[in-house]
Amino acid sequence: MHIPKWPQAGERELQLLREVLDSGQWGGFNDNVAQFESSFARYQNCRYGIGACNGTISLELLLAVAGIGPGDEVIVPAISFVSTATAVSRVGAIPVFVDIEPFSFNMDPDRVAAAITPKTRAIMAVHFGGPLANMDRLSEIARNHRIVLLEDAAHAQGSEWNGQRAGSFGLAASFSFQNGKVLTSGEGGIVTTNDDDLAVKLSAFANQGRQIGASFFHHFTLGSNLRLTALQAAVLTAQFERLDAQIMHRQQSDALLRELLADVDGLTLQHVPAQVNRHSCYLFLGRIDSGTFGKTRNEFHRALTAAGIPCTAFYPHTLQNNPLYQQGGCRIEPCPNAEACIEDAFWLPHRVLLSDEATIREIAAIIAGLPATSMPEVAHAGEHHR
Repeated sequence: MHIPKWPQAGERELQLLREVLDSGQWGGFNDNVAQFESSFARYQNCRYGIGACNGTISLELLLAVAGIGPGDEVIVPAISFVSTATAVSRVGAIPVFVDIEPFSFNMDPDRVAAAITPKTRAIMAVHFGGPLANMDRLSEIARNHRIVLLEDAAHAQGSEWNGQRAGSFGLAASFSFQNGKVLTSGEGGIVTTNDDDLAVKLSAFANQGRQIGASFFHHFTLGSNLRLTALQAAVLTAQFERLDAQIMHRQQSDALLRELLADVDGLTLQHVPAQVNRHSCYLFLGRIDSGTFGKTRNEFHRALTAAGIPCTAFYPHTLQNNPLYQQGGCRIEPCPNAEACIEDAFWLPHRVLLSDEATIREIAAIIAGLPATSMPEVAHAGEHHR
């Protein structure tokens, strides 16, 4: 098998980095930063993009400028990377953990609606693995309750719901360009929005309270230096030029792998709603019914790892079971689906889907043959996605 490494870089990255190094402006005021911000925002169907040094900071920027603060509740899914919740906590608000749908891995709109209280200020929709959460339902819930809809779109560069790109549904959205993302600069992030006033405030906050056109040493509002650097923007520009071709390749591999595994009993792959007409294929997700499949999720994980196939045995716990939130500072709704996924779900990273067709077929044959094989003794290993 030949499974590509990630990240990938070539001469184009080197060319653009040399241009930045020769420019004398390596920080956030290089023109290539603004050019990338604008290009990425348009790509996601948004008018504005405000870059940030990483995806955790872009989430915190989004929440702070959206006016979320002490005493406010923000509904988040129980399954996500910890930044989805800690960004809420960092602005003094209260994350409210709700359950996910059993096979989409995205937040269950019914559970979102049931969790709303007079303190609820926002819903944070996470597009887990690439396919968007149910944006029709979540948008309707937000409108009916007059609360803010936000998107943690860290996994969803290029993903669409009925032809509309992630990041353009709610008030604003955060994307991550961390090392494992399908569009990466090692670290990096961006907030997208179509709201004119919010864009001005986001830009000012991320740029130490400055206003466009004003003196460099005049600061009008309280902010911080969250800027994306020119070096990051150079790498992102090169990566961006290849993104569509890579998404197409991953989608073709995803479709083939699904077809080859369709008749494997006890293996249920991530449900992708029909409204998701395009997605990044950031993760190839599934769940193992050990009684039917004949092997447990952990045995499945060990076997794939032993065969050289990158595989992660999902998260070790839901967000609310992190030691941080065992101390309080949150509200927890019943999350049986999320808890079940901890025991039986897995993912393959997106670099697996960049493999050639022969490798995809070999991976499918290995997975399909697992119920009839004995389990190797190997150490637990995984490839985490953030």
